[in-house]
Amino acid sequence: MARAAYRLSAADSRLRGRATRNTEALSLAHARALKSLAEHGPMTVKQLAEHVETTGAAVTQLVNGLVTAGYLTRERAGSGDRRTSIVTLTEAGLRRHEERDRVLAVSLRELTRDLDERAIDAAGTVLTRLASLYDRL
Repeated sequence: MARAAYRLSAADSRLRGRATRNTEALSLAHARALKSLAEHGPMTVKQLAEHVETTGAAVTQLVNGLVTAGYLTRERAGSGDRRTSIVTLTEAGLRRHEERDRVLAVSLRELTRDLDERAIDAAGTVLTRLASLYDRL
C-alpha cells in the first residue's frame, strides 16, 4: 500500500511538472479550479483557494497560469480593496473543463471496467483515507 501511495504522489508530481511546462497540460489543481468555477461561477482568489483546498498564494500562481492560457480572467473587485480580485472562467476555460471532465469519466470507466461496485467503493474509501493521511503528514 505504501508503494502505491508513493507512486500516486510521484505521478501527481509529474503531472504538475508537465502543467508548468505546457499550457495544454492541466494539473489536478488546475482541473479542480476550472471545475469549481464552472460549478459555482466567479469567485475571489480566497474563495477559489477554499474550493481547490490549497493556499491563497498557491491559487494566485495557479490563476496566473490559467489566465495566461486563456482559461480565466481576473478583475479587481469593486470593494475598494485593491488586493481582492474576482476570477472568472472564460468560454475556452469552460470548454477545457468539459473536455477534461469527459476524458476523466471515460478513463475512469475504462480503468475500473473489470471491477465490481464493491471494489470501486473500497478503492474510493482507500483514496479518501489516503488524502486524509497526506493532510496529517
